[in-house]
Amino acid sequence: MNVSDPPPPDSSAPPGPQEQDPQEEGPGESARVRFFATFPSIMLPMFLAAIDQTIVATALPAIAADLGEVERVSWVVVAYLVAATIAAPVYGRLGDLLGRRKLLFVALGLFIVASLACALAPSILVLTVARVAQGLGGGGLMTLSQALIGEAVPARERGRYQGYLACVFVSASTFGPVAGGWLTQYFGWKTVFSANIPLGLLAMAVATRLPRRSAAIPGGRLHFDVLGVILFSGFIAPLLLALEQAQRLRLSALPWAAGLATFAAFSLWLLLRQERVARVPLLPVSLLRQPGIWHTDALAFFHGAYLVSLITYLPIYLQVARGAGPGQAGLLLLPLTMLIAVGSIATGRAMSRTGLGAIFPSFGMPAIAVLTVTLAFLIPHLSFRQIPFLFAALAVVCGTVMPVVQTTVQFVAGRAQLGAASATVQFSRSVGAAVGTALVGAVLFATLAASDRETAQMFAAIVEMGPQALAGLPAARVAVVQGEIAEAFRIAFLAIASFAAVGSVMAWTMPVRRIG
Repeated sequence: MNVSDPPPPDSSAPPGPQEQDPQEEGPGESARVRFFATFPSIMLPMFLAAIDQTIVATALPAIAADLGEVERVSWVVVAYLVAATIAAPVYGRLGDLLGRRKLLFVALGLFIVASLACALAPSILVLTVARVAQGLGGGGLMTLSQALIGEAVPARERGRYQGYLACVFVSASTFGPVAGGWLTQYFGWKTVFSANIPLGLLAMAVATRLPRRSAAIPGGRLHFDVLGVILFSGFIAPLLLALEQAQRLRLSALPWAAGLATFAAFSLWLLLRQERVARVPLLPVSLLRQPGIWHTDALAFFHGAYLVSLITYLPIYLQVARGAGPGQAGLLLLPLTMLIAVGSIATGRAMSRTGLGAIFPSFGMPAIAVLTVTLAFLIPHLSFRQIPFLFAALAVVCGTVMPVVQTTVQFVAGRAQLGAASATVQFSRSVGAAVGTALVGAVLFATLAASDRETAQMFAAIVEMGPQALAGLPAARVAVVQGEIAEAFRIAFLAIASFAAVGSVMAWTMPVRRIG
């Protein structure tokens, strides 16, 4: 088949970057009108999906105190992440087949009902099941929001607007722990979930403004890769659970982690075999084989590993090693949140003006690595007034990545597979975030355990109780503990910098250097 020919019914072959987008013919102003007709309707759904990845973290101690089973409380976070990661390609593929506007309402409805179930949960087990359902809704909200923007805006113009989406994602990720702590402290942990109900209903009302676009099912019939979904779930769930087990750094957890990793690898092998023969594959292998796609997804993986692990462990460092309160730590992180959005918007506008793409993360990722190494060695010596300036510099260069990865995969895939392409980025970023956070946690606790097992145990107590956990210790012992914790965080920050270093290689080797 000639590359320029339209794909036959049920074909999963991607149209390729040279395919002309029908909307490309419209003037730049019409693209702006279409974006701002779509963005207000998808902004709140995307915010809800992103914030629920982090808002629960600061509520976990209160949940454990109320429901018990402290050893299982981490499942409340892991369950959402597993379900959201599995849901991303499912919604992406169904959105391509059935229409994204319709599925956005389905995802919002599931998210709202699951949030109510979370708020009413009488036990950790019920709460975990409800969080799975909530993640199945949240994963769709993120993927469909990204694809709806790609559907509304021509490829050359998408970079200009991807910064707005990055602003929503990063703001939600950083605001989440602060909002969770505030709601838990003043209104109880159940409000962390019940607050989603009015916001979700508002999101539904706003989403009615989305323009209706027809979605033709290939051949007039819906063909969906159910076996692919099962095998994909069999790969993702054990993989993330293995990482969660490995992070505990206990000998008793290693057999479980090894068994789960083996099961995940076997499921991945079966999944790849299934996707090669499926009529309408969940993960189109022909799409993922393209260097322009997998290089870009690899960059999204390492950028997700970097950013989420940094946002996760910086507040812990500021509170445990520097004595900042939760509110003060949140304020110190504000430059990181706000200026990532500024960097993303500036990068997107530069992409639209020049048509360039990969060049921005090619310089941005090395700068991120250098600045993070600087942070690792200098942050113990910086005052709380100086730290935000370093965070601000980091934020601006972090913003050079998000608009490029989303725009590039959508450009390479073409309009026929916008949902599938957007899902690969979301999947890569989510898995990267999970892997990166688990690895950095393992490095942090391994460093503490190697230096002093008593300090490792005391670190966990400080995270839960605050500085009062050190009360009663001699001043000399407190100084030793603080020094060992600071050194462990230095190693952890260097591990985070390594994600940016590998991401730099992915950015420089991206074969698609121009958009449009």
